[in-house]
Amino acid sequence: MMQPLPWNDLQDFLAVARAGQIARAAAHLGVDATTVGRRLRRLEARLGRTLFEQTREGQVLTEAGETLLAQVEAMQHAADRIDARPDSGALSGLLRVSVSEGFGTWLVAQHLHDFAARHPALTIDLVASSGFLSPSKREADLAVLLARPAQGPVVASKLADYALHLYASAHYIARHGAPTHATLARDHRLVGYIPDLLYSPELRYLREVDADLAPRLRSSSINAQARLVASGAGVGVLPHFIAGADPALVRVMPDVAITRAFWLVTHRDTRQLRRVRAFRAWLVDLVTRHRAQLSGDQPVAASAPAAANPASAR
Repeated sequence: MMQPLPWNDLQDFLAVARAGQIARAAAHLGVDATTVGRRLRRLEARLGRTLFEQTREGQVLTEAGETLLAQVEAMQHAADRIDARPDSGALSGLLRVSVSEGFGTWLVAQHLHDFAARHPALTIDLVASSGFLSPSKREADLAVLLARPAQGPVVASKLADYALHLYASAHYIARHGAPTHATLARDHRLVGYIPDLLYSPELRYLREVDADLAPRLRSSSINAQARLVASGAGVGVLPHFIAGADPALVRVMPDVAITRAFWLVTHRDTRQLRRVRAFRAWLVDLVTRHRAQLSGDQPVAASAPAAANPASAR
């Protein structure tokens, strides 16, 4: 009679499937990557199937791996429900949330302590980076994306619109003058994204100001762009929820207003999990309370000063 599969091996498999890399999964599990690799090989040998294909990016599930993933996740969800102790209402287990770098840093991370305090037994992964994990591939329990997914076994709803404007530092304006539509491309250094590293077409902000604009100082990080602009390096498009919180930043060319949206996305099979529903409700409430910060209805910290020496404005 076949012996039952070790639960630890199945949990390691689940961690690699979610992380996409053995090393990343091992770091999350707190064990050596060699140990995780050995357990995966043991599991594949027991099942007589190849569960992952090795690629340059990491581990990709095979068809057999996808089938096993659905089964193991069902087991994990059942274990989570048992551990949740309905009498106390406590949540436990792992919750992984994927958000854009700016939104994750400037809004979610600043308030996540509140949700964590309500659910101290819950482990929360806040993946705030230039790029997104995919709920449809079960890389994350929830994701806040910049566009509604066109396909996949997911449920998506608009979380909020957010506003972006052109900003410069007061120091930059004093030295170079405030940009106008006539002078922006000709006389000012622009800060923006690296075109071939854009992880979403919604980030092509400058094209909406002028199709011919091209940044000379470029970064894949919106936080780095904000610091470049605040330091006086140039002019850039920034979300109001970032720039409005920095007194060093001044909105310029006030007729330029760009709107984007955040979409809240969950997998159809996991959206009813208690921890997913709890975080979704918390996030919707957080965004509702800070909608003015996102929409740009709150005034920015400072108004644009006149150039120190108008004759030197270029």
